[in-house]
Amino acid sequence: MSQVSDKPDSKKHRNLKSRHRLDRWFVRFCQVTALLSVIILAVMLGAVFYQGLPGLDWDFVSSAPSATPADAGIRPALLGSMWVCGVCALFTLPIGVATAIFLEEFKPRSVAMRWFHSFIQLNISNLAGVPSVVYGIIGLTAFAGMFGIMGNRNEPVFEVGATYFDQFVSEGNRILLVPAAESNSPAPELKPGLTAITSSGQTVEVNVIGAKERLPREVNVRAVTLRDDAEAGRISKKAWYYFRLPLGRGVLSGGLTLMLVVLPIVIIASQESLRAVPNSLREGSLGMGATQWQTVQNVTLPAAIPGIMTGAILAMSRAIGEAAPILIICGIVYIGSSPGNLMDDFSVMPLQIFNWAARPQVEFHAVAAKGIIVLLTLLLSFNAVAVLIRNRTQRPLS
Repeated sequence: MSQVSDKPDSKKHRNLKSRHRLDRWFVRFCQVTALLSVIILAVMLGAVFYQGLPGLDWDFVSSAPSATPADAGIRPALLGSMWVCGVCALFTLPIGVATAIFLEEFKPRSVAMRWFHSFIQLNISNLAGVPSVVYGIIGLTAFAGMFGIMGNRNEPVFEVGATYFDQFVSEGNRILLVPAAESNSPAPELKPGLTAITSSGQTVEVNVIGAKERLPREVNVRAVTLRDDAEAGRISKKAWYYFRLPLGRGVLSGGLTLMLVVLPIVIIASQESLRAVPNSLREGSLGMGATQWQTVQNVTLPAAIPGIMTGAILAMSRAIGEAAPILIICGIVYIGSSPGNLMDDFSVMPLQIFNWAARPQVEFHAVAAKGIIVLLTLLLSFNAVAVLIRNRTQRPLS
């Protein structure tokens, strides 16, 4: 009788030992996995720093790309990344946080609005899993080309901040600029009395002569002499506030496309932060007579800021490392100058690093390693600023 009663206890004891053994194995598996991940990351970073750190100096950061590895720099791509990520953050954070507040704090009561609310929530959850290259195609169609209803790059429907010139090379090899009214206006008629602007900004009267007429002997007159059959090239000078529709393949299109990529991350992280705020705080605020917006402004949102800022840090970290959608928008990898306005062509550091790493010359691989170090430095700087803002804006719930 005693043997029969001992069997269940023995089986229960064996099951308990087996469960504890399985628990220890799982803990060790997690520890080994985490250790392997850290080792792989350390090896990769060590290889990058070993290749890139010895040759990293200020000249690399402040120089433009070059066909010679020793002269190659990352300044245009660095400034391009800062421009694009700045535009992305400027649009993403307000829109993302406002959307999360609408979804979490202002739940609709009517059936139609509840359906609309659920429709938005479902699409945001699905958009978080869409490959970034798809956003690049959307950005190219919606922002760069604006579905073809706003003209094209050469004939925009709206433009401000651009001045056009017809550029001539005089018989004295001097650049002469004749102002043009618009980008598609006809070339000026070369006749006596025509004025032009030199490269130094001086206004001069052009000396127009016939196609077979002898050149003047005076050097200063030959410098402003054009033959009546001279041909010009149309160029433009753009101010810092230059803007046009459609947006084209510029900085603004790149930033808005990255906004599409990271916006679901910001919205979902902000929603989770708002959900984590205790309902007792909302009920207390409403019970004291505050409106729903006053409750959001003074109670819910300040309490959720640490989580929202963490989501923003993760989103911007992804944005600064994205290459696929930017490659579709800008279309070119090599850019020798930094952007001067929101419509300018641009490149970003991931594209420039990819370009160097794909070259067969071994020297360019070391240049790519230097670029990775600069990219990591910029990323950590962005994150440090975001953490500082989060800590400064965080208020105790009292």
